[in-house]
Amino acid sequence: MTHRLKPSQYAVLVSIMLTASVGDTCLSHGMTQVGQGHVDLHHLGLVLHAIVNPWIDLGILLLIGFFACYTTALSWADLTFVMPSTAFGYVVLTLLARFWLHERLTVSRCLGIALIICAVGFVAGGPSRTEHPLLDHMDAGTAL
Repeated sequence: MTHRLKPSQYAVLVSIMLTASVGDTCLSHGMTQVGQGHVDLHHLGLVLHAIVNPWIDLGILLLIGFFACYTTALSWADLTFVMPSTAFGYVVLTLLARFWLHERLTVSRCLGIALIICAVGFVAGGPSRTEHPLLDHMDAGTAL
């Protein structure tokens, strides 16, 4: 069965990929600026410093956007259809971690990411119920 998505639905899937990976990267960048100390309730100074860090705030906003896009996509598509967009987000996250955060990527990390992407692709290749003919007719106001 082929998937007929509207441009707005493609935009939601791309938004899932970008908001998750960029949001996680911003959080990581902000937390490295806060310091190497323990950020918990016993060290309120570090907690407050983390709360007012603009990178952390941006990361939180992006992850809220991710959650909104993810739940929106799950309202019209199967999980196995939506999940590949998060898997491709791992590729974006890896590139951001390597080139923006200057993290060292080991072969085992790259193989792990490739394994995750292959597994999600394997699951997504199965049968899909993303298209619901009965619901499509109901949305259009027509009967079968």
